[in-house]
Amino acid sequence: MSRTPRTTRVLNTVLAPLVTGYQDPARSWAKTVAQVEKTAATQDRPFADDLGQVLQGAAEIPRLSPLGWFLIFNEVKGKYVNRLRVNRVLSDHPRVADEQIVAPVFVCGLPRTATTLAHRVLAQSPEHRGPLTWELQHTTLHDPRTARRVIKQLEQALSLMELVAPGLQQKHPTYIDRPEESVLFFAHGPQWPLQRGPMPSYSAWLADRHDVGSQYEYLKLGLQVLQHGREPKRWVLKYPGHLGDMDTIRKVFPDATFVWTHRDPVTVIGSFASLLETLQAMCQYEADPEVIGRAALDHLVTQVERGLAARTNMPPSSIVDVPYHMLSADPFTVVPQLYAAIGARWTTRDQEHLAEVVARPKGAPAHRYDLSRYVDRAEAEAAFAQYNRMLDRLDLRDATPTAEL
Repeated sequence: MSRTPRTTRVLNTVLAPLVTGYQDPARSWAKTVAQVEKTAATQDRPFADDLGQVLQGAAEIPRLSPLGWFLIFNEVKGKYVNRLRVNRVLSDHPRVADEQIVAPVFVCGLPRTATTLAHRVLAQSPEHRGPLTWELQHTTLHDPRTARRVIKQLEQALSLMELVAPGLQQKHPTYIDRPEESVLFFAHGPQWPLQRGPMPSYSAWLADRHDVGSQYEYLKLGLQVLQHGREPKRWVLKYPGHLGDMDTIRKVFPDATFVWTHRDPVTVIGSFASLLETLQAMCQYEADPEVIGRAALDHLVTQVERGLAARTNMPPSSIVDVPYHMLSADPFTVVPQLYAAIGARWTTRDQEHLAEVVARPKGAPAHRYDLSRYVDRAEAEAAFAQYNRMLDRLDLRDATPTAEL
């Protein structure tokens, strides 16, 4: 039985005769690049050319739908528009590049391990700051009027997303005016094929030619723009994918601290694959759960292996481990300990905010999924044997939860 929402099926029917850019992605992208550059009165052609690789890969997605191409194309276009916006700010305000990004915190770990909770609790501290959803998509100097306009536009887009991806808000709640994952700012990464569908040529380009370091240099520029003209605070960033990039992050942010959340990886895979299926269903007529499961397993194993390798070369004080089961069993003990470990002050306001975050909204449905739909449990457990040995030393996996994270 199809899992594609009725709204998505209707939109695909309407868009089918209108959306044809996937037939010649290079030509379609070149035309859009020219329009964007004319409007912005500036250009960054190497950046645009690299973004074209995403579209070349997107055109290869099996069962790509008109809505899928429309969503991917507009997301890629938005990333180029934002890049030119950042470049313009730096050109008009050269002192932006002098902003110091001091001791940032990167929340990472496998997806679905309470990275979101850790990020939102840390970012809401009065002495901290996390980049907001709208700021990552429209990165510019502080301007309340611009903020109101952009937030309104993006909230309208989010409402449409809820129609074509029902259940997404339960699996990954998103708020336009709250801190969100760094990946929204990134132009490149494995998130494209994971969230949209198999993109062989793009994945090959990413492995062979993409410079991950340049991505974090660009993130630093974005933070400098957002910080300029405002009270400097300690940045708290979050993205599960930071786990595999810790070595690179330390080169760009030498004084960074990593908060690594941990959870049984087999549980993680089922939840992560379910989220990916919801996302891919927006872009394909029928997403294949077995393909999604294989991609999820391979990706998470790679992330863990990179993270374990990176931590052997880093000072122990630069990594703070946060076990999921201990956190869910006693958040009001574990979170203050986390604050202390990163050198932050725990206040009454932080205590009150934590209570708000862990209180599950009334009537909010739990995220349910079936692991066997995606991967074989025995294969998954074997793939994470090394990580599980470390996890057994860190966490109490039989702890009784008091909060649903």
